Amino acid sequence: MTATQLDKGIDHFRLGLLFAVLSAFTFGLSGPFAKALMEAGWTPTAAVTARMAGGAIVMAVVATIIRPGWFREAVAHAKTVVVYGFVPVAGAQLFYFNAVEHLSVGVALLLEYTAPILVVGYVWVTTRRKPTNLTLAGVALAIAGIMLVLNVFAGAHINGVGVAWGLAAAVCAACYFVMSDEVSADGDEGSLNSITLATGGLIVGAVATALVGVTGVMPFRFTTNDTVVAGFTVSWVVPVIALAVIPTAIAYSLGIMGIARLRPRFASLVGLSEVMFAVLAAWLLLGQAITWTQAIGGAVVLVGLALARQGDRSEKVEAATWPDAGALEDPTPCNRANG
Repeated sequence: MTATQLDKGIDHFRLGLLFAVLSAFTFGLSGPFAKALMEAGWTPTAAVTARMAGGAIVMAVVATIIRPGWFREAVAHAKTVVVYGFVPVAGAQLFYFNAVEHLSVGVALLLEYTAPILVVGYVWVTTRRKPTNLTLAGVALAIAGIMLVLNVFAGAHINGVGVAWGLAAAVCAACYFVMSDEVSADGDEGSLNSITLATGGLIVGAVATALVGVTGVMPFRFTTNDTVVAGFTVSWVVPVIALAVIPTAIAYSLGIMGIARLRPRFASLVGLSEVMFAVLAAWLLLGQAITWTQAIGGAVVLVGLALARQGDRSEKVEAATWPDAGALEDPTPCNRANG
């Protein structure tokens, strides 16, 4: 491997890591905005639908400007786009809210964030390469850290129905990381672009969540009451626009671009940082205090990420994604759909 290849690989990884962290940060801001709407009388399904529909409109405008042929590209990869919209986009949101109805929020989130375990298992089975002990230790530490951040043992209540919904949300979240790997990191000719997948997926997701609401499968109620965000009373339009732009349009676009460069296994672990950003957002925007237990949990998550990263770098596989392993080809045969 030449020095030029090494430099390109390192830059590839760093850019992907930047995108993934920024995506987790923007995803983490969804809680305070959604909470503001729900406290004003919105149902969760209505908030999710508004978020998806607004994000889809924003992405459609952006995609039309910077990638005029996105619609034709989405049609050419219709199978991937439709499944992505129904499963990772709409499914993860709706299954999580159903889990919250039966479980404490901390337990529901913990179940959803077992997704990295599913991704590691998927990559293990499909590539027939066992993760290194460092990688497995990193996953375990990251999950343990999330348990501390969420403080799942404080007043938790558990039942089988809620656990089933939570695990379904985890499967959808795992699909998000695996399917987002189906885009081209560098916009290769004929490949599915990240902007196209984000735009098409949000459109399909918005339609799916709206259908769940209007058919009465889940409560569906909007209001025009004022909302409170960061201590300020504002129109309901403010959190709706914020939800559509920041933790939806921007978050999904950055997330897909990051995963395409990091690959699903490590990207799913980086995604755990969303919980830490959500806690910080709740502190800054809702005044919810951060405990020492949560701070320690955040540090444990970071240690877990560092171990997992080192474990992946140590894998001596010719087709490994990591910069210092040589080739930059995708090591994960994830049954890529070509439409």
